[in-house]
Amino acid sequence: MNYADRDPALRPFLDRVLSVDDRSRVEPLLVELGALAAGDLDRQAALADANPPRLVQYAPGGERVDEIEYHPAHDRAAAIAYEEFGLAAMSHRPGVHGWPSKVPHTVKYALSYLYVQSEFGMACPLSMTDSAARILRLFDPERYAAEIAALASTDPELRATGAMFMTERQGGTDVGLTETVATDRGEHWTLTGKKWFASNPGADVILTLARVPGQGEGTRGLGMFLVPRLRPDGTRNAIRIDRLKDKLGSKSIASGEVTLDEAYATPVGQLTNGFWQMAEMLNVSRLSNAMRATALMRRAVREAVDHTHVRHVFGKPLFEQPLMRATLLPMIIDTEGALALVLEAAAELTAADDGDGTARELVRVLTPLAKHTLCKRARSVTGEAMEIRGGNGYIEDWVNPRLVRDAHLGSIWEGSSNVIALDVLRCMRRQAAHRTLADTYGDRAETRDRWEVLRKKGDALLELPADEQEMRIGRYADELTRAVMETLLYDQAAHETETTGNGRALLVARTCTALLDDPDTPPRAALDHLAELAEGGQVAPMEITVKESAAHA
Repeated sequence: MNYADRDPALRPFLDRVLSVDDRSRVEPLLVELGALAAGDLDRQAALADANPPRLVQYAPGGERVDEIEYHPAHDRAAAIAYEEFGLAAMSHRPGVHGWPSKVPHTVKYALSYLYVQSEFGMACPLSMTDSAARILRLFDPERYAAEIAALASTDPELRATGAMFMTERQGGTDVGLTETVATDRGEHWTLTGKKWFASNPGADVILTLARVPGQGEGTRGLGMFLVPRLRPDGTRNAIRIDRLKDKLGSKSIASGEVTLDEAYATPVGQLTNGFWQMAEMLNVSRLSNAMRATALMRRAVREAVDHTHVRHVFGKPLFEQPLMRATLLPMIIDTEGALALVLEAAAELTAADDGDGTARELVRVLTPLAKHTLCKRARSVTGEAMEIRGGNGYIEDWVNPRLVRDAHLGSIWEGSSNVIALDVLRCMRRQAAHRTLADTYGDRAETRDRWEVLRKKGDALLELPADEQEMRIGRYADELTRAVMETLLYDQAAHETETTGNGRALLVARTCTALLDDPDTPPRAALDHLAELAEGGQVAPMEITVKESAAHA
């Protein structure tokens, strides 16, 4: 099996959004990683999940070491991600896999999406390593040239991993309650405090926030600091790992509680911009969360489709049973729309990094929208796939329990759904983000009316008292997300109809519209062509129109 070959949407999407040269360069990587994800990586991921990391606080001689021991399966999965495919290096230097420039974010997220379908946990430190290199490049590239090079290395002897220590016990969502204190020691600083949820606590390069004396209260008083695992003299830094968390999912990687005991640190960028710099890191991490949710959905849908083909009930395969087809349909459509949204946000991120101001505004709102809606949907899609498999779906011999456990993380990491919805509201208040979205995606005939309604609805929302705005923003954020997905599916349909004559993408887009308008009435054309929707294949555009007209009549 090859996960790239079994994905009916991935290659067609990349055909549309990538240049000819980039599309050619990525193809052998899709083939190789698709096969690894369906084979060796999948086996290693199951082993790493069943054998989570272990904290060794003391050496045999009694000295404190705070080392984390990983199962060899974890190390193999890490080698595939960091070294063989350079997923953390792609955005930071030319030459990775022969790219003459830095690899577009679209390619990175497409490959990561294949990887995560087997190994979810590793994507957390992978994303933080990528994001840490990005923050250092953006805000302090000269001071941290060596750290950036290490974070972007694919050499097993030289590469470093990154981490982001932000959450404290008294201040998770409310970062302004951070109590860790920074002390200026002249040529460096020291940090003292406790971090309550630190993923990848054994990282080589840690970015964290600490309170700078005299800088003020709340988030304005926070500066960003780099805390290395080792001091410049090679000794272990004063980072104490108090314990590892026993998590519901993402068991292959370590998350812990950490004490900084006058830990050696150096400032990143302007200390007065600490929270703003961390917000940039958070936003990119949130896009990674949306990508991971999409990957879980794709794996869950594929598992469900394969199961329903071989499971016979009442004399015929489950896949041919009407109610099962109606159950699978929205799972398939949402998964494809999710991938379209992730790749769109990635393309806008690339354009923003190249200096496009409009793209920067777009990615600023697309990212929280994607995280808000896709991470929540992943929980229901993976749960539905577990139920479709029946009793076996609840048993750890199968992948479904792991998918369900991992799916719950996306809605929590880097901000819960309510926090993310309020971030969308912040974008609306500051830059009329709903209007930016309507201006960008509202020119298609198929979705123009929906965008006009959403534009007016957003304007009306902003006229309400603040507490009313906050109460209503969650549902409205979902509506915005789904309208973007719908529009992107029509963009894909136009591309495929013109270039290949295949109406499959058009059927996907029209089914998306039908389910948005009436979730309880799946269109007959989609049910008739469920095999093509689930697994790819040719659909005649004229056939869609005729069957839809008959169904409506």
